[in-house]
Amino acid sequence: MIFITLEHISAHVSFSLTFVITLIYWGTLLYKSKEVSNSGGKGMIVTFICITGILVTRSFYSGHLPLSNLYESFMFLSWTSSMIHIVIELRGQDAWWLGAITAPSAMVTHGFATLGLPDKMQQSAMLVPALQSHWLMMHVSMILLSYATLLCGSLSSIAFLVITSQINQKIFLNVNNSLLFSFRNYRKWILINQLDQLSYRTIGLGFSLLTIGILSGAVWANEAWGSYWSWDPKETWALITWILFAIYLHTRINRGWNGKKPAIVASLGFLLVWTCYLGVNLLGIGLHSYGWLL
Repeated sequence: MIFITLEHISAHVSFSLTFVITLIYWGTLLYKSKEVSNSGGKGMIVTFICITGILVTRSFYSGHLPLSNLYESFMFLSWTSSMIHIVIELRGQDAWWLGAITAPSAMVTHGFATLGLPDKMQQSAMLVPALQSHWLMMHVSMILLSYATLLCGSLSSIAFLVITSQINQKIFLNVNNSLLFSFRNYRKWILINQLDQLSYRTIGLGFSLLTIGILSGAVWANEAWGSYWSWDPKETWALITWILFAIYLHTRINRGWNGKKPAIVASLGFLLVWTCYLGVNLLGIGLHSYGWLL
């Protein structure tokens, strides 16, 4: 009973923090302040610790890895969004705008799990027979890590497209033939380049994680159901998602594309990831419908 109480307290504290942190980072988009941005970063660390406590506590009283239903997977996504933010900040990159992407991601996934799902779906239950395998940690954790990373990269591409659609990229030529940017446009130019690089790197990492997740899932499927691939709806959408991001990376690496064209491809990936993740759960069909929402 005490574990459940601690879990509920940590859940409400961490959600409140993500809400406040989101407002802080959105405020820094209007008024860039290093002090305010630093406070948001500290808040993300506290949020990460709280959600870690939730997952660890849940694993103690459930007796298994907390990745078995929709509530736990959403909490894991929120945890991963916080972790991505902390890792990038620890690398010392000047990305004051980063929290405007990661904090809302953590808040929305956390809020849906805590406030959107009924209490019955938030309760821990015994694993169904197909999930009682050592492959649970390998496959499900890799897939969810890939979802969170790919969503971060896709959101960066969407932000890139929004900003580039508004920015005035005219270059002014003065009498000495030197190139001058207006300060505002120069700042936006720096921002869109950072967004482009963040999108490329996170999608590259997410694609690798998704590949590992799909391969480990195929091995697990063969053990559980006697077939490596059965064209289950989740498997099919995972393959479609993999192909789309493979196209994105191909255009970046082999074609040398950058800017709007690959950003459009990555933005489509945002919809595909959510379709792959929630589509099966909403419809309640296929072999992966353990977290059926309806």
